[in-house]
Amino acid sequence: MKQYNILFLCTHNSARSVLGEALASTHPSGLFVGYSAGSTPGTQVNPFAREIALELGYDESKLRSKSWDEYGLPDAPKMDFIVTVCDNAAGEVCPFWPGKPSTAHWGFPDPSQVQGTDLEKKAAFNEVRNGLKRRLDILAAMPLEKLDSMSLKEIHTKA
Repeated sequence: MKQYNILFLCTHNSARSVLGEALASTHPSGLFVGYSAGSTPGTQVNPFAREIALELGYDESKLRSKSWDEYGLPDAPKMDFIVTVCDNAAGEVCPFWPGKPSTAHWGFPDPSQVQGTDLEKKAAFNEVRNGLKRRLDILAAMPLEKLDSMSLKEIHTKA
């Protein structure tokens, strides 16, 4: 079975994009290898995102904020899909991605900006996790070998 590399982009690569990476890599279909990066990566992964990733069974050693420049290097994995998950990253000029991967924007509010109790903050992260999972489930059910950017963008409206 072919696996598809999917890169989730967000500005700081500490919350939403990390959740995308973990969800894709642990998706029950086995179809995806998730990656994440940011235009201006933070210094650490948000503790709530880390907790969810570990609950999913994601490898803790892979949880770090990364620059999207890493994925433009010649020895970087070739991406099949690029998904921005925050409005800031969607509006930025992205690097050149070798192989012309399909791209889409699946925007979610930043859960790390939620004020309140830890329970309220965790609920915001779970909302993003659930939304990303729904979109990945839809993506996994599609004929991936025939997928183009337009089809990938339509997932946003179906989820």
